[in-house]
Amino acid sequence: MMKVVLVGCGAMSKQWLDAARQIDGLAVAGLVDLDAERAQARAREFDLTNAVVGTSLDAVLDETKPDAVFDVVVPAARREVALSAFAHHCHLLTEKPLADSPENARAIIAAARQAGRVHAVVQNRRYVANVRRIRRFLDSGAIGRPTSIHADFFIAPHFGGFREEMRHVLLLDMAIHTFDAARYMVAGEPASVYCQEWEPASSWYRQGSSASAVFDFGGGKAFTYAGSWCADGFRTSWEGSWRIVAERGSLLWDGHDGLKAEVVASGRDGIIDKTEAIEVPALDPADRVGGHLGIIQDFMRAIETGTEPETRGADNIKSLAMVFGAIESAETGRRVAIATQEG
Repeated sequence: MMKVVLVGCGAMSKQWLDAARQIDGLAVAGLVDLDAERAQARAREFDLTNAVVGTSLDAVLDETKPDAVFDVVVPAARREVALSAFAHHCHLLTEKPLADSPENARAIIAAARQAGRVHAVVQNRRYVANVRRIRRFLDSGAIGRPTSIHADFFIAPHFGGFREEMRHVLLLDMAIHTFDAARYMVAGEPASVYCQEWEPASSWYRQGSSASAVFDFGGGKAFTYAGSWCADGFRTSWEGSWRIVAERGSLLWDGHDGLKAEVVASGRDGIIDKTEAIEVPALDPADRVGGHLGIIQDFMRAIETGTEPETRGADNIKSLAMVFGAIESAETGRRVAIATQEG
């Protein structure tokens, strides 16, 4: 039985606890939140009658002595939680983003390495079935090597709370999902970015609800991102809307179930090459899916086997570097080189 303590009992914790109770061999030994009643309410909701509930992570870790910590706190508290977890010899699975600054991200990764603990990030979009299908399809070479990746994200959620007061809210709190998915789909290594942010007149956010960015992925690949969190009407999926252009064709994904591709055929219609539909194969049994559930299962497997999980912090920092590179570009108005070293 693997024991965990979950810290941060806000809205996102429900997804974590929903997943955790589906896993045999996993026990939630404690719940921590600055608001004791909120933690107690989560314990009642999930029938965690034996869980220790408290407001101090160190105190709950001392009492429960768990194997791992599930970090669902706000980004500004991420480093403090991580250092506490590692000091108690716990492995750590954290909500995205990995940290609220490049310096804190490097410090967390260094602390995990020094402690010899598994550290991973809930980058759950990688565990979406169509993201796996796209990566496998592109790896097959069916339409040649990708040359450009384009993602649109337009939704208008009224969260309330800390998100509406954040600076760079879209880039820091949401865009990393799209950035990480793009990097995964085409095996891209981010080299530079130019980004612009703006605040529409109708926005209910403090700053940074809308952004557009162009990344150099190296090897002749570019990634463009356009997004807004205050765009009413014709909303995209939470996964975004995608077009991937390759040497001999293109792939479209609407972020839902609509996934299709075309490949160059023989002949032309005037000056335009003819194309024909090509099947994107179904999900392979070896592909790991399941969102939070799949990630938690892989995290546990990594602990049990001594292997590295796919969404390990030392790799995820490359996706986070895309976020901070975009923020720096938006603030300075210039193209920014992206440093992906873990430090």
